[in-house]
Amino acid sequence: MDSAEPWQATFQDPASPVMEGIIDLHHDIMFIIVIIVVAVGWVMGRTLQYFSVSNNPVPATWTHGTTLEIIWTVTPSLILMVIAVPSFALLYAVDELKESSLTLKVVGHQWYWSYEYSDYTDADGESIEFDAYMIPEEDLEAGQLRLLEVDNRVVLPVHTHIRVLLTSTDVIHCWGIPSLAMKLDAIPGRLNQVSLYINREGVFYGQCSEICGVNHGFMPIVVEGVSVEKYIEWVKEQEVASTWLESRSSEIAALLS
Repeated sequence: MDSAEPWQATFQDPASPVMEGIIDLHHDIMFIIVIIVVAVGWVMGRTLQYFSVSNNPVPATWTHGTTLEIIWTVTPSLILMVIAVPSFALLYAVDELKESSLTLKVVGHQWYWSYEYSDYTDADGESIEFDAYMIPEEDLEAGQLRLLEVDNRVVLPVHTHIRVLLTSTDVIHCWGIPSLAMKLDAIPGRLNQVSLYINREGVFYGQCSEICGVNHGFMPIVVEGVSVEKYIEWVKEQEVASTWLESRSSEIAALLS
């Protein structure tokens, strides 16, 4: 299970290429920050030492140094340019929309989530749809997480390009799952789109990350990443999609492989 732990100060284990990129960029920037802090601290320390009243009782009369000002202006600019290269590459990767094999529609409500697998529509125009409510604390089973478990999990295949569409019926919500680097607003009257690719199997927990009302903290998100074979079996268990999948099971298996 991928969820927050008590007193956790680091990232959750990544489960998508974007999250891996975010963690790598964070570590690289932290390395640069440590060097800057040490260098600036050393300069400040030496300044206090050399210009203390005991070592330098007569104050200097100069007010600026052109060479020094050029150095402390150019150096930060170069550092920012070095950081910008991987940052822009990661930003473009986040916004890149791959050709998807599966579409998941997410709708935010006060205060629960609705999901629709619109690829599996039967002759009557019905598709796989369900609501996901938080399981109350008194109904939790042993091992389940308080305020994070839902009655209906989102089941998605791993190693598959997935298109996620988000909207809302009332106020602004936010579909956020840290391990998958997912954090996208669900806005009334607007359809937002993002690509999702899950690297490994597991259960990934998230919560609404936009203050949306009194029960904002009680609309968690649970995504279960499974193999393509298990995903097809799950789809077969859904009453609406059973007839549709029987006629196209081989095509879906080839598409998701």
